[in-house]
Amino acid sequence: MAPQGTEDLVEVVRGPRVAERIWNFEEAAECEVLRFDTPPYHTHGTANPIEIEKLGSGVQYRVVYSKSAVQNTAYYSINIQPCIAAGEQARVLPTVPVKLTIYDRRLATVSMSYIESEVKDYLLMVHPSSLLSALTGLFETSWRAALPMHLNDQVPCGLQPVHRRILELLSTGITDDTIAEVLGISRRTLSRHVEAINTRAGSMTRFQMALHAARNGWI
Repeated sequence: MAPQGTEDLVEVVRGPRVAERIWNFEEAAECEVLRFDTPPYHTHGTANPIEIEKLGSGVQYRVVYSKSAVQNTAYYSINIQPCIAAGEQARVLPTVPVKLTIYDRRLATVSMSYIESEVKDYLLMVHPSSLLSALTGLFETSWRAALPMHLNDQVPCGLQPVHRRILELLSTGITDDTIAEVLGISRRTLSRHVEAINTRAGSMTRFQMALHAARNGWI
C-alpha cells in the first residue's frame, strides 16, 4: 500500500471550536456511535437532544460510562437517563481508558479525561487508519467487560417502575446516597424499596438479590 501522510490521519482541534465540532460530528452520524463517557465535558455536561433525535431515526448508540459520570446526579438526570430511555445501549465500568467517541467507524475523537489532565480544550480527531481500528477494538473489549446499566424486557411486570430504576442504579456500583439523590427520595425510603425487591426475589441479602436478577434476566 502507498504510504499515507500523517497529516491526513490526525487533526488537533483547540479552544471554543471543540464543542462546535463535537455537535457537528454527532449530527452527521448515520449508523452507529460508540462512546466512552467520563468527565470533564467539552459540552459542559448538558442534555444531548441530538442523540435522542438520532436514536429516533435508527442510529445505534453504545456507550460505556465511567462510575464518575454516573455518580454525577445532575448529569445522570439530564443526559444519561433520557438517552437510555430513548434507546441507548449503556454499560458502566469503574473507569474508562480514555475519553473517546467513534462515529460510523469512520472518525474518532479523543480528548483528556479528568484522570490525565484538567485541560479539556483539546480534541484529537482520528481518521481511517490502523489507529482508528485500534481505538475501535479498545471500545469493543471494554464493552464486553462492562456491566449493563438498563434492564431488558424480561423484567417481571410485578416490579414497580421505581424498583426497575433502583436495580439499574445498583448495577452501576454507585452508593446508596447517590441512588437516593438521583431518585429524589430519602435513604430510608430507598431501604424500604430495596427490601421490597428482596421480597419479590425471595432473597435475604443484596448479593442473593443480584444472583436472582442475573439468573432471571432482570438485568
